Amino acid sequence: HVQLVESGGGSVQAGRSLRLSCQLSGYAYFVAWFRQAPGSEREGVAAIDGDDTKYADSVKGRFTISKENAKNTLYLQMNSLKPEDTAMYYCAADLGGSGYCYTAHLVPDFGYWGQGTQVTV
Repeated sequence: HVQLVESGGGSVQAGRSLRLSCQLSGYAYFVAWFRQAPGSEREGVAAIDGDDTKYADSVKGRFTISKENAKNTLYLQMNSLKPEDTAMYYCAADLGGSGYCYTAHLVPDFGYWGQGTQVTV
């Protein structure tokens, strides 16, 4: 069982940056960031599978996902933010082998989720 707590959201102007953090209560091999705008489905933003990373096309070159294992913390550095990045951002984790599929395809089937942090651009 893993608990996740996001922080770092806020309201920023277009073109600026934000860094989201997600504190995990323990180690998880498969971790990811998702987002959900009002009236839209939850979409994958970025994921880490061990040392491999996966990004949605809409954020490639602007967002960077990283993990600090010693602190069990996941980050999402978001640069050059656009109004269409406005959403509730969630971190997710999974401990089972199915996580390979979840991270590779950025599907929202992860077993553990945080409460979310709002980003408004």
